[in-house]
Amino acid sequence: MTENGRKIAPRTGLHHLEDDDRGRGSTKPVPIEDAGEAEALLPWFLLKTVPGIGNHLFKRLVDRFGSPERALQATEQDLQVIEGMNRPLVRRMKTHRAQPSMRQDMALAAQKGVRIVTMTDPDYPALLLQIPDPPPFLYVRGTLESQCKTVAVVGSRIATRYGLSMATRLSAELAACGVTVVSGMARGIDTAAHEGALQSGGRTVAVLGSGLENVYPAENRKLFQSIIRNGAVVSEFPMLAKPEPHNFPIRNRIISGMSYGTVIVEASKNSGSLITARLAAEQNRDVFAVPGSVQSFKSIGTHTLIKQGAKLVENAQDVLEEIAGPLYEGARPTDRNPFTKKEPPALSTEEAVVCGALEPYPVHIDDLGRKLSMAPGKLASILLRLELNGIVEQSPGNFFARVDDASFRRHH
Repeated sequence: MTENGRKIAPRTGLHHLEDDDRGRGSTKPVPIEDAGEAEALLPWFLLKTVPGIGNHLFKRLVDRFGSPERALQATEQDLQVIEGMNRPLVRRMKTHRAQPSMRQDMALAAQKGVRIVTMTDPDYPALLLQIPDPPPFLYVRGTLESQCKTVAVVGSRIATRYGLSMATRLSAELAACGVTVVSGMARGIDTAAHEGALQSGGRTVAVLGSGLENVYPAENRKLFQSIIRNGAVVSEFPMLAKPEPHNFPIRNRIISGMSYGTVIVEASKNSGSLITARLAAEQNRDVFAVPGSVQSFKSIGTHTLIKQGAKLVENAQDVLEEIAGPLYEGARPTDRNPFTKKEPPALSTEEAVVCGALEPYPVHIDDLGRKLSMAPGKLASILLRLELNGIVEQSPGNFFARVDDASFRRHH
């Protein structure tokens, strides 16, 4: 479309979208090559911000009318037959106007190479579209695949070494079988899950509880970039949204919603990952839990889930066998898994005794010495040899633990 010989962006024809911010308040205009796409996205932003229209109602409107634009054009009579739409809400919808922040958000997304994928886009996750309250659109960096095989792996932010090791290994095994690992890029188990998938050369998707311009936690910026190159980072929150505490339970439904099943690796009694497990069950998705020590409070949540019917998981095969259909078909381990078992080192009788007395959870060297009735110097020497063989790991304060996936054989 041209005006006085100058190319201009096409308009939607909707008076709702004729915002009055032109000439003031905008930070950077949408590049002209993206202007048409921005105008097409504006009805999505507009309908999403109508007070009283949440994700449930947004989905009903799009299901009924086919798009937000058509919903905005619908008559009051047609709108009021939709469940949840009353006369005051219809009037708010008819008088709602676009705000400068909407165009600014789209401009920033375009500037940063972020794609906005709506629920009618073929790249929108097919599984996520099946939940009652999917986000109307997602901000995406990286490559989002609609039909990929997905399993969520989540857990405690303050994780034990055992939990981190299990999350890393399990995710590596899943990724080596062609499964995309979904998690929240939080500290602890989530970070280990992403790293495990990446270590095996697989794909992973991170769902943030903040905008894509506010990477949280900040120490995961490098991981953020790695995930973009080998999967996708997504969010339903505006580009500059901060990681507010209430955002995380909201984002959890996306983690479970875009996954065939959710694995909880480690969770205390009040862990936020239990919210993800509950949401997965409500979404009619499978819930799995990795057992831990009965003496660790970090295992209370996972053990409770197992008692309630979650499947106990020791390895990726436990997950793949439970989830039938497209996820399991053709899922076979590849040589990409860095955790493939190697020939274990041969140990002396004393080394085997010490190793057998250790658990995946750290124990102080003094407690171990009392348990084995072994002299401190001799025990320290044996522990050093085991640590060099990768069988034992030392933590600050002279705490030692057996590497959970380590195996060994005795000298004959």
